[in-house]
Amino acid sequence: MEEKVEIMNLLQNKQLLEYELKSLAYGSVEIRENNSNKYIYVHYREDGIVLTKYVGEYSDELYNLVLNNSIKAKELKKQIREINKKLRQLNYTEKELSEKVEQNIDFAKRNLVDTIYKQAILEGVATTFADTESIIEGGKVNNMTTEDIMKIVNLKHAWEFILNKNVILSDTNFALLCEINKMVEEGFYYSAGKVRNVPVTIGGTTWKPELPIESIIKEELERIFNSKMDDVDSAIELLLYTMKKQIFIDGNKRTSVIYSNHYLISKGKGIIVIPAELTEEFKDLLIPYYEGKDENQIKKFIKEKCYLNIYKKRLKLIN
Repeated sequence: MEEKVEIMNLLQNKQLLEYELKSLAYGSVEIRENNSNKYIYVHYREDGIVLTKYVGEYSDELYNLVLNNSIKAKELKKQIREINKKLRQLNYTEKELSEKVEQNIDFAKRNLVDTIYKQAILEGVATTFADTESIIEGGKVNNMTTEDIMKIVNLKHAWEFILNKNVILSDTNFALLCEINKMVEEGFYYSAGKVRNVPVTIGGTTWKPELPIESIIKEELERIFNSKMDDVDSAIELLLYTMKKQIFIDGNKRTSVIYSNHYLISKGKGIIVIPAELTEEFKDLLIPYYEGKDENQIKKFIKEKCYLNIYKKRLKLIN
């Protein structure tokens, strides 16, 4: 049992290191000039392939940051190699993804811009699909606040994290829930990823969520996982339960959507996303659910209008 816990801790640390490495702009620096303006690009190797990435318009500060990132990347890679060595010593064999899970991951990646755009709209971010796409690809946008841009970037990082092979193979547990919140709230709250210990209010209702207790949350999550519901219904239950509990000081809807999708994708069953044009209807249905008056209507709404079954879509394309 102790060996299993050690392996799980090593895998989790490896996932975080790999995520941090992927978020860095590092590599061999190239400065390109165009119409008297200078731009920074980096060349780096990934899976034996040399890739090029645009970093931004040249400044001494950005240039030095890339150089420092390259040093940091070497250290992260060293730590990852050390973890891999320990895993081999523990006779750990990496699991392989099933074909349906790989297809689900591919589907989620192909729809990532659309998914993040819809999540941003749900959060009240003033963005367009085009601006969301530009931000995700590292481009510039006009007429958007720094806060809104950061929210979209954080959503991108959180989605990329859960779509990592090792993360998909991990349990959809409480630790993962906290890690997702830490990512979506990065740069906003020092307490991101930690259980809320102050009261909060919910707009549109006098109902107030109780202070969350970690041990009870873990028990309730296990109850959902061990229920006889099918995977889609379990994912919807996870989504709504974690939203209602308001476990964190902020970012609960964003965290809940990504968390429930980790569970659904790990089962190869599709994704859940709230369509932008149905955002207000979804929020209206949340209130009676929060108040304990009606939980069936919102569950039906999510299953019929927000759940994307990739296999039904593929069958339609084949036929």
